[in-house]
Amino acid sequence: MSNPFVERYRVPPGQPVRLADWDPNDKSLFEGDKKEGKQALRRLNERLAELQELLYAEGKHKLLIVLQAMDTAGKDGVIRHVFKGVNPQGVEVANFKVPTPIELAHDYLWRVHQRTPASGQIVIFNRSHYEDVLVVRVKNLVPPERWSRRYHHIVEFERLLAEEGTTILKFYLHIDQEEQKKRLEARRDDPTKQWKFNPGDLEDRKLWPQYMEAYEEAISRTSSEWAPWFIVPANRKWYRNLVISQVIIDTLEGLDMRYPAPKADLSQIVIE
Repeated sequence: MSNPFVERYRVPPGQPVRLADWDPNDKSLFEGDKKEGKQALRRLNERLAELQELLYAEGKHKLLIVLQAMDTAGKDGVIRHVFKGVNPQGVEVANFKVPTPIELAHDYLWRVHQRTPASGQIVIFNRSHYEDVLVVRVKNLVPPERWSRRYHHIVEFERLLAEEGTTILKFYLHIDQEEQKKRLEARRDDPTKQWKFNPGDLEDRKLWPQYMEAYEEAISRTSSEWAPWFIVPANRKWYRNLVISQVIIDTLEGLDMRYPAPKADLSQIVIE
C-alpha cells in the first residue's frame, strides 16, 4: 500500500495546480501535536540514516532532492532537521545563487548538471534549475519566448537523469503571506536571526502574486512520473519536516537496496 504522505501531497503529471487550493496549515496525516511530531521525526531520522548508509554501501542508486520555496519557507530548516544524524560522507548540498560570469557564458543547465548525484550519493538542491523559470520569469531577466522553452528542457533533463539511474524528488514548501510576514519580523527583531535578514526579500514579497503564478505553471508543467513534485504544507515547520522525511524514506525503501556481498569468504579469515 502506498504511503499516504506520498499520495496526499504528490502532484500527478498533467494536473493543473492552483496553490490557493492547497492548505499550508494542513496537518491532516498526523494526529499528534508539535511535541509528538518532533518525537516522530527523531525516529524517522534514525531510519533515514540507516537507509542512507545502505544507499552509500550498495553504490547503485542516486537520489536528487530539489527544494524550492518562497523566502522563509524553510529550505535550510529542512536540510538541518530532516537529515539530522545522516552521515555527511554520502550527502551533499548544492546551493544555486546568482550565476557567475562563467556560468552565464554556458547554457543555464550547465552548472546544474555538474552537481547532480553520483552513485551511492544523496544531493540536495537548495534552490535549483527551477530558478530559471521562476525568478528569471518574474523579474523579466530574459524574454518570455526564451524562458517558456525551458519547461520542456527541464522535463527532458530530468528524464535523462532518471533514465541514467537518478531518483528525483521535488518539494515545494508551501507557506502563506501571513506566515512569511511573521518569519520576516522574527528575523528582523531577533539578534540571532538578523544575519539572515535581507531587505531584498521584501521586494520579492511585493511580487507574491507573480511568484505564485510562476510556481503554479512550473509545477503543473514539470511534475512527471520520473520527477514528481510534492506540495508540502510548511506553515508548521514540524509537520513540513515529517512529510518530507516520510516521502524520502518511502522512496528509498522502494529501491529494494541490499548490502553488497563480501569480496571474500569471511568464514576463512582469522584475525590474529
